[in-house]
Amino acid sequence: MAERRRDVMSNLNSLTWHAGWATAVQRPSTGFHKNWAEEGFADQTVRQVVRVTGSGTAARIKLSNRYGTAPLEVAGATIARTDAGAVVRGGTVRRLTFGGAASVRIPAGGEVHSDAAEVAVAAFESLTVSLYFARPTGPATFHAQAFATAYRAMGEQLTAADPAVFSETTVSWYHLAAVELADGSPARRDTVVLFGDSITDGFSSTIDGNRRYPDALAERLAAAGTPRPVLNLGIGGNLLLNDSPWFGERAVGRFRRDVLGQPGVRSVVVLVGLNDIGFSEVDLPTYKPDPDISVAELIAGYRELIGMAHSAGVRITGGTIMPFKGSEYHTPAAEAKRREVNDWIRTSGEFDAVADFAAALADPADTDALAPGYDSGDRKHPSDDGYRVMATAIDLAAL
Repeated sequence: MAERRRDVMSNLNSLTWHAGWATAVQRPSTGFHKNWAEEGFADQTVRQVVRVTGSGTAARIKLSNRYGTAPLEVAGATIARTDAGAVVRGGTVRRLTFGGAASVRIPAGGEVHSDAAEVAVAAFESLTVSLYFARPTGPATFHAQAFATAYRAMGEQLTAADPAVFSETTVSWYHLAAVELADGSPARRDTVVLFGDSITDGFSSTIDGNRRYPDALAERLAAAGTPRPVLNLGIGGNLLLNDSPWFGERAVGRFRRDVLGQPGVRSVVVLVGLNDIGFSEVDLPTYKPDPDISVAELIAGYRELIGMAHSAGVRITGGTIMPFKGSEYHTPAAEAKRREVNDWIRTSGEFDAVADFAAALADPADTDALAPGYDSGDRKHPSDDGYRVMATAIDLAAL
């Protein structure tokens, strides 16, 4: 029996891995939503829910301690299928190992993959990943604006079937950076990465509804008979040209890791620059750094992304910056920059394709503003319907 188990594990760990789900990690901060990042965890289990856009018969996870200042000890981990939230589907819970061990120590700044686990999952199914932290972790590397519920329980609850033990919730992900899938097929280049700021991240979309524009694009690809993994590597508040203690490493700095480092990446859609334009128009503590960024500087940043993508053989689509009249960012100077940037994106020919989100979501009666039906209410982030329309603005053939 032990020999058969070793054979099974050897076969699983020799599989070729494909994209299933991923997120961009950030340094700990309080952000705009209650979260547990700064306090970390101690003798607690965190159960997190992700929806995959790939499929497979085996899975593994990637854990990140990128912004940790000390080694992170993960005392145990499980993966399971779920139909709703913290509830695990009977018979699907799998204990994860790391190099054959039930626990793992991740150095400060490091990341680690688990071993493979046998779990069959179809595209658009949800998985729970449960992590037990026996000892105090210190502040946690995380993703702030998940718009998906994470659950916390006291003690070791890795296989708990009763969701009631998870009595605390937030809408962030912690230490979990990716779920990769395998199905026995060889390597392929078909992954689409959507990259940018809060609009890519899905700010104001329905919590647990999977109504972000990357979700809508994955569903559209599947409906067209060309299903492909679609990964959301947006970070709310992200800037093209400057690092932020609240909103992550600048886009030009994280692009190589967060986009080009994904399994099988073939195409990326970029939507970023709104915050570079808008932060300097508002004096808020979280909107720092806030230098007055010129259009020429923004174009230089886009060219840097284009160059990195093309050097890796990856197609890159540029998304136009959407209307934001009525938001706290909007001034005549900011609007002039948006129009000039969008003109360059549409006409320069430097991107492989253009997704004209601005035209798709603009109010016909005032094209400097979002159409009322596509506005979440803050005049700059789309509603669920707006995110769906964004997905239709992408030329599938360009991917």
